[in-house]
Amino acid sequence: MRTLRLAPLRRRDWGAGARMRGGPRAFVGRCRGGWRRAMGQLALLLLALCAAGARGLYFHIGETEKRCFIEEIPDETMVIGNYRTQMWDKQKEVFLPSTPGLGMHVEVKDPEGKVVLSRQYGSEGRFTFTSHTPGDHQICLHSNSTRMSLFAGGRLRVHLDIQGGEHANNYPEIAAKDKLTELQLRARQLLDQVEQIQKEQDYQRYREERFRLTSESTNQRVLWWSIAQTVILILTGIWQMRHLKSFFEAKKLV
Repeated sequence: MRTLRLAPLRRRDWGAGARMRGGPRAFVGRCRGGWRRAMGQLALLLLALCAAGARGLYFHIGETEKRCFIEEIPDETMVIGNYRTQMWDKQKEVFLPSTPGLGMHVEVKDPEGKVVLSRQYGSEGRFTFTSHTPGDHQICLHSNSTRMSLFAGGRLRVHLDIQGGEHANNYPEIAAKDKLTELQLRARQLLDQVEQIQKEQDYQRYREERFRLTSESTNQRVLWWSIAQTVILILTGIWQMRHLKSFFEAKKLV
């Protein structure tokens, strides 16, 4: 991060050049304005970093409703999801912790439609899966309520936090288990980050290859369609000419 430094003012700084720009007060005012702009940019940067680091969200669903999310995940990447459900209390008009009998069913499908994870959990839990195919993975959640949708008037709030790659690792637990020093733990984190970056690059190359194949296939289809249209137009013109020629010959006009 760049640090703004104000140069020390010398006597010659207050000479003719400063007087031409409005004198010492105007110069100090300009310095204050630049400092305020710099602080504003720094505040926006910190806000953007906080927003990038916040991955948790919550959403509302009906008691028998199903909600799905799409996550782009590289291959061989571990994903951990933490969730917590709350039930709407009509009397108190607030969301309260769900009853122990109410659980959530989590289902994960890979880009090919194969089921990677399908399991029943409690009202608060954690699910984990590892991707084996790069691409868009579908993560669906719904409650285990058996009541019909006509009679199920409950409303749920689900707090969901999905972490993937090196963010899914619990480094304090790893350090305590493997007895790693702070330096060794930091090196482990850097190695995991490099590995995740490599996976992301491989996934981007995979997407680029798929896009190139799709573009080439589309261009080839457009070319063949243009050729087919040209051939049809030529054949139609030849048929019209022959038909008109036979018509004029039958009428003895030529």
